[in-house]
Amino acid sequence: MRIVLASKSEVRKIILDKNGINSEVLPSNIDEKEVKISLISKGATPMLISKNLAELKANKISLQRPNELVLGADSVIDFNGELISKPLDRNEALNILQKLNGKKHQLISSVCISKNGSMIWNYTDAASLTMKELNLDQIKSYLKKVDDEKLYAYGVYQIEAGGKDLFSKIEGDEDTIMGLPIKKIKEYLNNL
Repeated sequence: MRIVLASKSEVRKIILDKNGINSEVLPSNIDEKEVKISLISKGATPMLISKNLAELKANKISLQRPNELVLGADSVIDFNGELISKPLDRNEALNILQKLNGKKHQLISSVCISKNGSMIWNYTDAASLTMKELNLDQIKSYLKKVDDEKLYAYGVYQIEAGGKDLFSKIEGDEDTIMGLPIKKIKEYLNNL
């Protein structure tokens, strides 16, 4: 089975490879910020925003690759109904971690498989994460360990690379937290 991954996420590609799914990476390069602004103005929830972005990414690339299966994915943080996106700079990353500090939030990951420009399957999963109560020095120390490329590509914490230490409680699938609920994707692909 071969699919096209409409994402430049190295972590998503690694998850597919580890699970024996042959994939070609072809990022969609959609303007996520514009889509989010538009959806928020219409009252969309973080979950709906995640679903829409995954579908937009998959549909865009599947128009370019007829008859191929294209996987789009998107992950967002839902903090009491507020959408928290990837930070644009280190100051914003610090502010996000301070906001989440000592509190519970949901990480939502949506996936969509499209063919010939239309969605043929989708799935959304959420995990709950409770951040430890950390002081400012601990938060800054964590951020120093995360390089810019990963911080801006994957958000304020990487569960697979030391981010686990930020949390007192994690409820949910680790693959969902890393951006790809692979068990459901494999179930779907195996049933094709």
